[in-house]
This record gives sequence, structure tokens and C-alpha cells, in this order.
Amino acid sequence: MEEILALVEARLRTALGEPDARAAVTFLGTDRIEVLRFLDGDVVRYATLGMSAQPMADPTSPLADPVKGPRAELVLSVRAGLAATDQVLRPLAVLAASPQVEGVIVQPGASLDLGDPLWPSAPFSSVLVAESGGLVEDLELDEPMDPVRFLPLLPMTANEAAWKRVRGAQELQERWLSHGTDLRDPLRSSVPLD
Repeated sequence: MEEILALVEARLRTALGEPDARAAVTFLGTDRIEVLRFLDGDVVRYATLGMSAQPMADPTSPLADPVKGPRAELVLSVRAGLAATDQVLRPLAVLAASPQVEGVIVQPGASLDLGDPLWPSAPFSSVLVAESGGLVEDLELDEPMDPVRFLPLLPMTANEAAWKRVRGAQELQERWLSHGTDLRDPLRSSVPLD
């Protein structure tokens, strides 16, 4: 487990540079989750470290495989200095712990809902999980382990989350793209959904 996390942290540093801050959160009955903060010009990126220590298990399976299964870490990118986004550390750790706590498999196209704003006064309480492989390349592990995927999180307003449930992740992403939505804007309003 420690060896995997060392490789994950090295991959994050290679892709994003040196973290300028880190915080650790431990929930009862779960492994420790760290959140690292990286500054990149006017963008701040938050990446989890610890979610990939264990493979995510199918909640319908009677036994969890300790080796095989999807592994992931979460990455959130927002514009710096516009909102109190550093308060997202605990919510991100909650999302990263959800496979251990709730037995969910976090994968692209999924919605993760906190029920509370991502940071104080944020217009978002949920995120859309996007495809890996862009900002941080997947990390291949020795067979038979699955690679670690670094999944970008795209904040959604309540209206966008409801629309996504009806129309699907692909249509929401196309809507954002067609309207030129800045998904890194921590103060943005909902994309037009009519």
C-alpha cells in the first residue's frame, strides 16, 4: 500500500510540480486520505492521495479482491483567489473515502454528491467524474493490479446535476462545451439547460 502511494505521489509531482500544501483526513474505519494542493499560475489543483491504496470493490460482490479492481485518485482544478476553495480539502477527502465507506466504484460519468457546498458559499454540492488520462497520465502497476487513474472532478450546480441524471453525462459535457463554460470558475452559474 505504501509503495503504491509513493508511486502515485511521484506521478502527481511529475505532472503537477511540487505541492505547496497538504492535509490529511482519517474517517473512522477507513485508511488515511491526504489532499495535496498544487499552484499552476492562476489555477489551483487539489489531488487526493490514498484512495488508490486499495482497489475499489463491487458492492454486490461477497468478497473484495485485495489486489484486482479499479484504483483512482481525484483531481479538482479551480481558478485561484476567487473563493475560499481551500475549504474543499475535507469534502474531497470524503469523496475519496466513498469507495471504502459506501462501497461505490468511482468511474467516469458518475456523479458524486456531498449534500453540502464544496466550499463555503459554493454554488456546487456535487461533481461529475470525467475521463482520466489528460492532466495526469494513468499509473500502470505490476500485474495483476489495475492502473491508478487520476479522475478530474467537474463541479455541478444542483440544476446541472438534476439535468445530468435525466440526460446523461455526455449531454451535460456537450452543453458546457457549446456554451463555453469555464468549469474552473468557482463562482460560475449554471449553464443554460432549456
